[in-house]
Amino acid sequence: MATFSFTQDRARPDVNPWLIAGTVMLATFMEVLDTSVANVSLPHIAGSLSAGVDESTWVLTSYLVSNAIVLPLTGWLSNVFGRKQFYMACVAIFTISSFLCGLAPSLGALVFFRVLQGAGGGGLQPISQAILVDSFPREQQGMAMAIYGMGVVVAPTIGPTLGGWITDNFTWRWIFFINIPVGILSILMTSLLIRNPAHAVKKKLHIDYVGIGLLSVGIGFLQVVLDKGQRDDWFGSNFIIWATIMAVIGIVGVIVWELRQKDPVVDLHLLKERNFSVAVFTMYILGFILYGTTVLLPILLQTLLGYTAMQSGLVLLPGGVFMMMVMPFVGWLLGKIEARWLVVWGLLITSSGLFMMGSHFDLQMGMSTPVIVWIVSRFGVAFLFVPINVIAFYYVLPQKINDATGLINLARNVGGSMGISFVTTLLDRGAQSNQALLAAHITAANQQFQATIHAMARQLMVAGQSATQALRTAEQMFYSALQGQAMMLSFLRDFRIMGYVCLGMIPFMFILKKAKPGKGKSRAMAH
Repeated sequence: MATFSFTQDRARPDVNPWLIAGTVMLATFMEVLDTSVANVSLPHIAGSLSAGVDESTWVLTSYLVSNAIVLPLTGWLSNVFGRKQFYMACVAIFTISSFLCGLAPSLGALVFFRVLQGAGGGGLQPISQAILVDSFPREQQGMAMAIYGMGVVVAPTIGPTLGGWITDNFTWRWIFFINIPVGILSILMTSLLIRNPAHAVKKKLHIDYVGIGLLSVGIGFLQVVLDKGQRDDWFGSNFIIWATIMAVIGIVGVIVWELRQKDPVVDLHLLKERNFSVAVFTMYILGFILYGTTVLLPILLQTLLGYTAMQSGLVLLPGGVFMMMVMPFVGWLLGKIEARWLVVWGLLITSSGLFMMGSHFDLQMGMSTPVIVWIVSRFGVAFLFVPINVIAFYYVLPQKINDATGLINLARNVGGSMGISFVTTLLDRGAQSNQALLAAHITAANQQFQATIHAMARQLMVAGQSATQALRTAEQMFYSALQGQAMMLSFLRDFRIMGYVCLGMIPFMFILKKAKPGKGKSRAMAH
């Protein structure tokens, strides 16, 4: 076992690091935005391309699958082709495929171009993060991660709102065309400002076909299962069973294979470092909570309270803006307070916000209630994303940063997919059980139920309906209200469960090695 001593003041670029931060955030924000901007446009895409709404969901799934496969490969690809060259290639592929998506004449062509777009976008998040870590000294890395977090965490929040506005006022094709000028500007700025790090050692092109194949099968089928599982009734579908078997074979296979390789395409040995492995798991949980709740609240607002897609987006928007404003403050705090204590604080606030959702929401609430409670929960998330990243890279060797960023971004994305699948499945199953429980008390012998129905019927008769018609309408209205109440109870349970998940992460912060805030001293690390 060798011991390496390295200085965290990595080789610095000649240009101002804040210019570099702005450069890499251009493409990263654009890529993360594309994971959610198309969601609200699916009905328009389906109608325009003569496809079913269910078929159009492959526009989302295809992007997520190719994106997830590329994420863990970014470290290896950067080492083979050079980080700057690989990053520029990713931006170029993403920009060109965005243009082609906007021109797609059929659903098949759009899905194919989305696969290319996801492959190009997969490298942008981890490489942007690696560039930021290398460009800033230790005492400023918290602020650098705050800038990165502003793009990665806020973009999914405003994506549906922006997508809805563009689709309503122009056409769905413009949700892809808007990427073109941003991509061109990003390529120009990258070519002028970004340099390959001094510690980078370019590897020979040795392709591990088995490792890449197993990774593609495992991550690809896992993403398909998570995206399609609830829609196809999970293991009631032969396709989901078959896809799950393929995912397990691929994931187990790639773990066993890569751990035995001298030069793996995915360096799983990084997980031996305690702080990094805990940070990866915590980032997985953050993705689980962040994406799960971001899906839940708009569904609640639109299905139970009658909000439009634009209105539900506006409810989420203040929380995203508030989180964006708080993140630089969190980056400043990281220079004074150990990162894990900020994570504990963030988990406590986020769980408080989720418990407030689970107790304060009802079918009669006004818009101010979800806006305020959402701001509370996003305030907590601001204290999670940045410190978790600082914890992750504190003891990672400079030459391993590319591999580390790929793994931690994969953890967040897989956590997000699992979170969405978990909350939507729990929501449906909970609504069914709640409805059965509530309906069991509605019988002809229940005098309160009969009194309520007849009171509603009398009001309808005053409005002009016949006695028979009024009674039937009253029963339908009552049953609709019962369904709404059952669904609301299921939403409340989902939010509370997510709150408990947050609290369950706090003990993990006490097993971390100490990482002093804002220090640039040499550190020893066993490898």
